[in-house]
Amino acid sequence: MRKLLQVALLIETSNAYGRGLLEGIAAYLREHPGWSVYLAEHGRGDTVPFWLHGWKGDGILARIENRAVARAVSSCRLPTVDLSAARLIPQIPWVETDNAAIARLAADHLLERGFRQFGFCGLSNFRWSAERGEQFSKFIGEAGYDCSTYVTPMSDGRAVDWAADQRELVRWIQKLSKPAGVLACFDMRGRQVLDACRTAGVRVPDEIAVLGVDDDTVLCELAAPPLSSIAPAAQRAGFAAAELLERMMRGEKIKPAPHLFAPSGTVTRRSTDALVIDDPDVSAAVRMIRERACRGITVEEIVSAVALSRRVLESRFRKLLGRTPHQEIVRCRIEAAKQLLASTDLPIKAIAKRTGTPHAEYLNARFKLAVGMTPGAYRSRVKRMR
Repeated sequence: MRKLLQVALLIETSNAYGRGLLEGIAAYLREHPGWSVYLAEHGRGDTVPFWLHGWKGDGILARIENRAVARAVSSCRLPTVDLSAARLIPQIPWVETDNAAIARLAADHLLERGFRQFGFCGLSNFRWSAERGEQFSKFIGEAGYDCSTYVTPMSDGRAVDWAADQRELVRWIQKLSKPAGVLACFDMRGRQVLDACRTAGVRVPDEIAVLGVDDDTVLCELAAPPLSSIAPAAQRAGFAAAELLERMMRGEKIKPAPHLFAPSGTVTRRSTDALVIDDPDVSAAVRMIRERACRGITVEEIVSAVALSRRVLESRFRKLLGRTPHQEIVRCRIEAAKQLLASTDLPIKAIAKRTGTPHAEYLNARFKLAVGMTPGAYRSRVKRMR
């Protein structure tokens, strides 16, 4: 029998991205068994685990985000793949999310909602935060707009004074020209932006739309309002890192080059469910649709609420959005179905009911027309991409 390879996993279990990497590694091992894994509970930026000193294994997969871990990993002199953007050991290959692709997706998401004022909220001590901010500002600039940036000064992985920083964040929010679309460097930062908006009395998403990164479902769904987020391809990255390490442990020389993975997509929740429209009647109609599309709202109800004739409302809708109120209702239901398909195992019949669609067959037909594939095929595709 082939000897089991001893592999250390220095990857945080404390957040969705780290757990996604671990799920990808587990998927690799289901297809290619042969490792004995060393994994302890771990947080982002934690110190070196005591058992790593003098550990006699075969390889390491690590999120190397501080110099103490970098020194400890280097001293092991074992095949290693880095899963962090910090690049503290430039001599080894690294696997990460493509921050430029994340920034592009974020810019597109906010631009298509009509925003013309933008902001980025980041942290000073993380390279991935700086890259996301720089690329987001670049893409916003290419679209012809400016991007205000607020970055928290950090020391040893912590804000110098969190209370003072939150006050500064509130002031930054208050000074932003509105309505504005804001990208937070990751979901926890997005929640802090939402807290600052609440303190400042700024309405989300009408005055400021907030978008995070990582799609940490628990953090996003518990936010008020629920936080939209870019979903990284963490599982694909974890699988690829495991595959690289296997080759290295078998003696293959791998160049110290980046292996970048584009995000899976944007998960839209209430925090960016806005559309910047100068026409108050159309804006009110859009808000009604987005709040009640999945509860069976009809065009007649919208017409009655905005006190316009159906012909006038549809004319204004087409002019500003390029679609009719009915098409916007269908679009919102399809987007809700996509989110449920990606985040739950609910049967199609239940998803049809939850999205205000008459029955599963109708949802299947509408979904395929809008997305180009059936709901079942879409769910399979999303799971493969993670």
